[in-house]
Amino acid sequence: MHSHPEAADTLIVGASLYDGTGAVPLERDVALRNGRIAAIGNLSNWLADDVIEANGRALAPGFIDVHTHDDTHVIRSPQMLPKISQGVTTVIVGNCGISASPVTLKGDPPDPMNLLGDRDAFRYPTFSAWIDAVNAAKPAVNVGALIGHTALRNNHMDDLKRAATSAEIAAMRAQLEDALAHGALGLSTGLAYGSAYEASTEEVATLAEPLAAAGALYTTHMRTEFDAILDAMEEAYHIGRHARVPVIISHLKCAGPSNWGRSAQVLTSLEGARRYQPVGCDCYPYSRSSSTLDLKQVTGDIDITITWSTPHPEQAGKLIKAIAQEWGVTQQEAARRLQPAGAVYHNMSEDDVRRILSHPATMVGSDGLPNDPLPHPRLWGAFPRVLGHYVRDAALIPLEEAVRKMTSLSARRFGLTERGEVRVGWHADLVLFDPATVRDTATFDAPQQVADGIDAVWVNGVLSYRDGQPTGERAGHFVARGERAMQAFAVQAF
Repeated sequence: MHSHPEAADTLIVGASLYDGTGAVPLERDVALRNGRIAAIGNLSNWLADDVIEANGRALAPGFIDVHTHDDTHVIRSPQMLPKISQGVTTVIVGNCGISASPVTLKGDPPDPMNLLGDRDAFRYPTFSAWIDAVNAAKPAVNVGALIGHTALRNNHMDDLKRAATSAEIAAMRAQLEDALAHGALGLSTGLAYGSAYEASTEEVATLAEPLAAAGALYTTHMRTEFDAILDAMEEAYHIGRHARVPVIISHLKCAGPSNWGRSAQVLTSLEGARRYQPVGCDCYPYSRSSSTLDLKQVTGDIDITITWSTPHPEQAGKLIKAIAQEWGVTQQEAARRLQPAGAVYHNMSEDDVRRILSHPATMVGSDGLPNDPLPHPRLWGAFPRVLGHYVRDAALIPLEEAVRKMTSLSARRFGLTERGEVRVGWHADLVLFDPATVRDTATFDAPQQVADGIDAVWVNGVLSYRDGQPTGERAGHFVARGERAMQAFAVQAF
């Protein structure tokens, strides 16, 4: 015991500490100083400018949203309310093959790059130009970034409906290498989309070769999440083996009624691969997906809700089958008339969602679409939905395991140094929440709602959100790729 009291910027007293590792919670005080965690324990002898009485509520590492499309949002809306209000302190952008940089457009952004905004949103010809813009905007959350394969194809190809030539792949690789040198986390693909579907496995595998030397990884929105999903998973594993890098399967799901119930088979495939190479996945805690409107998915066997339409904005919020009836045309023809458009697909079974979410290899990612005028509620609700609906109400997994999936697992996999755990000396990204009341309030009809039960959020030691309101302080910044924790290289731990 020191005879003189220690001083901190912030002292959080009497918290139930979930340290992020999956360990059971312990009652602890936590002191923050200069953006870092200064001490953990019984700190009755500490003084602080700001003392927060936790009263036994849960204190956890700030949540890491590993699957976002916030690439332009962190610059245009740096308060990042949809994320900070969930307890998210770090977002990873550039998923599904689409990133805001490095991008040089020849006209309007191709689908699905338009999810990030229209032509004027793409003003970052180099990755470092985008980093500078992020840091100048001072977002409320930290930002890590993947480089999108479709973005690179757009820069170097006159036609996205074919495979790239070796010269085009070389040009894409040069841009990827430049981004990796500036701290990009890895490469992402969106092989299910028309703008990348004709890319060969070899094209992606060759492009992925520089990742290993950089200590980066490969993430993929696979070629299909429908009936041929096991083949698509094999393709992802093959690319990871070829490039000698870890693989993360984005928003793992069994899409389409003919696929429902196959999650056990899908997870058996994942476990088999994990015996020989580092493979993981993320998912969002909902049984409906959302993206741009894809004609291939307008089959009539599931409900599809339109979220936006450029030619017919008045149809937002309606089911395609209702729009088709109103117009007296087929659903396919209605979909064609609505394009370009966004949609929510009612395409998963709840049992599959639960099985995938509860698997130890699964991280949580929102996949929220911040530019959508009627966004899927995952944008505002994904993390509290896990904590409230699945942990507390459904008792699917223990709270400490849910926290691990949102924090240390994500930080270790992506190489976010000294984040994702409450540990002395590490960055003070923290969330204080009430396990008894935390819940998502965002719904499909009213999706833009802050969660209940998220009491306080600190980003780099700065109190950024409290009692349902942003404080106005924004302390996030671009986070470059660090060393992935060694245990992440142990195949099973990945």
